[in-house]
Amino acid sequence: MKKPNIHIAILDAHPLNPGDLSWQPLEQYGTLSIYPRTEPALTYARAKDADIVITNKVCFDSDLLARLPRLRCIVVTATGYNIIDLKAAQEHGIVVCNAPAYSTHSVAQHVFALLLHIANRVSDYAALNSQGRWAESPDFCYIDYPTIELAGKTIGIVGLGNIGFTVATIAHAMGLRVMALTSKTELPDYITSVDLQTLLSSADIVTLHCPLTDHTRHLINSDTLALMRRGTILINTARGPLIDEAAVAAALRSGQLAAFGADVLSSEPPTADNPLLTAPNAYTTPHIAWATLEARQRLMQITIDNVRAFISGKSINNVKCEM
Repeated sequence: MKKPNIHIAILDAHPLNPGDLSWQPLEQYGTLSIYPRTEPALTYARAKDADIVITNKVCFDSDLLARLPRLRCIVVTATGYNIIDLKAAQEHGIVVCNAPAYSTHSVAQHVFALLLHIANRVSDYAALNSQGRWAESPDFCYIDYPTIELAGKTIGIVGLGNIGFTVATIAHAMGLRVMALTSKTELPDYITSVDLQTLLSSADIVTLHCPLTDHTRHLINSDTLALMRRGTILINTARGPLIDEAAVAAALRSGQLAAFGADVLSSEPPTADNPLLTAPNAYTTPHIAWATLEARQRLMQITIDNVRAFISGKSINNVKCEM
């Protein structure tokens, strides 16, 4: 069968497929150009002859989109799509598709990986034991790091989409009281809907699950940190710019925050002088919450389905700018 005359450019292939998955199913839909990663200076050259672009973090602003008359579809290998100027894409007739809900369970799991590390310090104790600390202890145990019980604490969830709701479900099962900032009106009886000020001033743990918009950028800043109880735990697995990193680092140093767990930072990879890399009780992971094998398998399948649907004239998972 003759391959369709369609060019598909995959601009940052490596994060989704570091070698344990396959792009081969896409070959039936056109000619593939696969780039492990693409620097901004190379984006135009690699996208200019493409009908379909597949991207995760490579940005497409209005100026770039205006220079790509052949481009008809951008498939984002993520749920968030803030890397695309949606208004410009619509003006140029470019369909934008994302991958909803593929990483819900993996990200929710990571929230509790961060939270349980803060609560139980498992890796810290394991590191001490590997250095002989337990073997040298005069008692059957030792308590070099205090640990805390989560049951009975209050968790405040900012944003109650797929991930936020799953976090709420797990938190409830673990005995935490759950409050949320959400526009949803129909909620299980174990979730209390509150405004942001109430959430920040009442929660022992605050976890962010809202999209990055002009309204939510630096949602956590010196003013909102001041609303929190002294010793609050803050978790961010959503988007790095939701927080003012310098303000969070200062809150950790002062003790206003007891700990901060994050899988995202404002720039990725971060600059060496990012204050959260050296702040006390800050625990960061390199944007891997989404990247379990199972989640990436789902993401690959959704990406393939998005390409197939667009080519068939029945595109799915479309995202549009709200004019």
